[in-house]
Formats: sequence, C-alpha cells, structure tokens
Amino acid sequence: MARAAGPFDAVLLAGGRARRFGADKPAAPVGGRALIEWAAAAASGASRLIVVGPPRDVLPGAVLVREDPPGAGPVPALRAGLAEVRAPRLALLAADLPFLRPAHLTRLLDAMGDRAGAVLVDEDGREQWLAGCWQTGTLRTAVNGYAGASLGGLLGPLAPARVVLPAGIRPAWYDCDTPEELAAAERLL
Repeated sequence: MARAAGPFDAVLLAGGRARRFGADKPAAPVGGRALIEWAAAAASGASRLIVVGPPRDVLPGAVLVREDPPGAGPVPALRAGLAEVRAPRLALLAADLPFLRPAHLTRLLDAMGDRAGAVLVDEDGREQWLAGCWQTGTLRTAVNGYAGASLGGLLGPLAPARVVLPAGIRPAWYDCDTPEELAAAERLL
C-alpha cells in the first residue's frame, strides 16, 4: 500500500442528488463493490475516513455526517466534512471514483509541498476538484470566508499544485455520473 509521509484524513462527498444517474450513485455496484468502497479504498492510508451523505452500511468505522440541508451541494458538504477533520492535511474525494488508488493520493500529498493543496488534472487540462489533497487549516480559512456555491470558485484561488497523470484506459479522475459511465467503468475493471 502506498503511504505518503505524515497523517491525513479523507473526506468523501457522497450526498449529491445524482440527477443524471437516477439512483443512489455511491451505492451503485461496479467490479463487485459499491462505488463508495472504491473511493474509500483509495484513501486507505487516511487516519480518519469522513463520509458526507446518507448512512450506508458499506464503510464500517467511517465517520458519517450530513450537509445542511441534505443535497445542498459540494461546498456545504465540504463544510460538514471539515468539521470532523483532525489531521493537518486531507484528501477531498468524490464517492464515484472507481480507478483512484492509494498511490494517486500519495502523489497528490507529495505534490503539495508547502502549497495549499494539489489536485488531479484530466486529459483536457481541467482541475478535478473532487480528486485532491489540501492543507486543513488553509481550507478551513477559505471555506469560512466563502459565500459562493462553486467548489472551483472556492478551491481555484488557493492555487493548488496541478498533478497530471497519464490518462490510460483507467484514468484516476474518471467519475461515474451516468449509468453509461458506470457501465463503461465495469467493462474496464
């Protein structure tokens, strides 16, 4: 198992409305396990696993919290998850990343250095805000002073390190927003 130096907690955002998916997306099975289990496995080196969303019986030992109001979006979900973070750094992850692995988080944590954070960048050069690692104190300060609803609007100004990985056929940032994307992930696992 790949482990980065120093402790970190992981916050999995698993409470969205999944409008395009049409069901409980984090609980959807792919490769014999729920999507959320893949994301949790990627964060296996975390001191604490904090899941923001409705209770699910698939992650024993995880700290479960809800955003207020439920389904309010990623910024309120991040606020709720941050309240439970104890480590100096955290991984902020979507719950629908079947190809993310511990080595990817190690790479992000190492890339941070003294910066506010590090985020995966997809093959088109777009930051994947729900596949990143952050300094806890810096993120708390930013969230407390932010009134917007956009995760990119919150995290972009923190100027994180941009981590580019080879796309390959199973890119670490691949998320499953539709049943078709879930089916594609199933074929690739």
